[in-house]
Amino acid sequence: MRRKLFSLFAVVMIAALVLGACAKPTEVPVVEPEAPVVEEPVVEEPVVEEPAEVDPWADVVPAKEIVWWHQHTGTEREAAIEKIISDFNATNEYGITVTAEYAGGYGDIFNKMLPILNTPDVPDVVVGYQNQVATYQLADAMFDMNELMDHPVYGMSKEEQEDFFPGFFAQDVLSLFDNQRLGLAPNRSMEVLYYNMDWLKELGYDAPPTTPAEFKEMACAAAATPFSGATEGAASPTGYQLSIDTSRFASWTFAFGGDIFDYTANQFTLNSDAAVEAWTFIQGLFADGCARLVTEAYGDQTDFGNGTLLFTVGSSSGLPYYGNAVEADGTPFEWSVAAIPHTTPDPVMNIYGASVSIPKSTPERELAAWEFIKYYTSAPVNALWAKASGYFPVKASIADEVAAEFAGNKEAYATAIFLLPYGVFEPPVPGYDFVRDNVIEVVMTSIVDDVTADVKALLDEANINANTILAEQLSQIQ
Repeated sequence: MRRKLFSLFAVVMIAALVLGACAKPTEVPVVEPEAPVVEEPVVEEPVVEEPAEVDPWADVVPAKEIVWWHQHTGTEREAAIEKIISDFNATNEYGITVTAEYAGGYGDIFNKMLPILNTPDVPDVVVGYQNQVATYQLADAMFDMNELMDHPVYGMSKEEQEDFFPGFFAQDVLSLFDNQRLGLAPNRSMEVLYYNMDWLKELGYDAPPTTPAEFKEMACAAAATPFSGATEGAASPTGYQLSIDTSRFASWTFAFGGDIFDYTANQFTLNSDAAVEAWTFIQGLFADGCARLVTEAYGDQTDFGNGTLLFTVGSSSGLPYYGNAVEADGTPFEWSVAAIPHTTPDPVMNIYGASVSIPKSTPERELAAWEFIKYYTSAPVNALWAKASGYFPVKASIADEVAAEFAGNKEAYATAIFLLPYGVFEPPVPGYDFVRDNVIEVVMTSIVDDVTADVKALLDEANINANTILAEQLSQIQ
């Protein structure tokens, strides 16, 4: 039976195979073969190592001996300089010895520097106003302190940099020379109005003037009414004495709401409406017999001290000297300082000051000079210097200390400091020294010597001459 079943299964299977072979084949769709995926070989970019930045100061050893040219005189200032130099020489880690040399006034130093720029004869540190240093830089003769300001070894810390009053710190960065830092401020001062309060009270006033009209009224009253506390035998009274000085020109122009330079057009504006108004006002004081010229160095300071001068305008750094002048004859009076009388809503105060700069010489000398300047402008040294010199400090951290311990008239000093936020600056442009000496001071004299002269015409001519000098200087920028 089993054999029959197997035979039947075999027959069925054979029949199925035969039928399958004879049947019409089913059509199968043709599928095109896919193109083979060829993977792009991964090409690794070669690693290019950036060359290590070379520190140009890495192998520089500071010079052992350097020279500082300065303009400071007076017992207290000279003593302070001696101490600063002595302490630095004894404590700096590089064994640098600084020799401080009095080289004359600012103008003397400027004239001495011009013929020796870019020679080995330059001092290593020099005092100078921003415009003077800008003139030197026409010859590419000054070291850019930006090279060392943030240096990891020799630089000044961010905290030390930020301790400077911002306006003072920024003043020596000159846009005309691609924002090079050509100096650092050790001190600043401000043009202020000095006044004799006791005399004002005798004239019927209880406060100093705040406007030009008040100033003229009081000055003319003083010229007609001597002060009871005046030194016997002193000169006749007067309300105001004008010093022929470009900073006076700028200060009075600022007070009338103007400027002496247009920073957008890069041109002097000595004949602006404000300048014409200010100097017509000053000319009127002379015409009415209420003002006269200062005829000798610090003559206004002397006359103020002996009680024959009600008002004078001068630097706040003169506070100790005014104090000494008032005390000199043994009959002191109440005095102080105020903002220069102004037509603007707020005071506009002329802030200025020479900085310390580094002439180009050798890396060794430049580095040693930088180390001294860092020390000289450090907070503790700045406090010592401000107290001795009467200048404003440049570091915020010691301002209260200096104000509290200031040796001069404390009320006057505090008043002056209060006016710092209203400060503006004279133009830091090359050739300004030549403009000051040969143009502005000449026109000031012309305006007050001839009280009938046309102020506008004189200032128009002066402005042309000033911009001619400026153009000549700017053409030399390398």
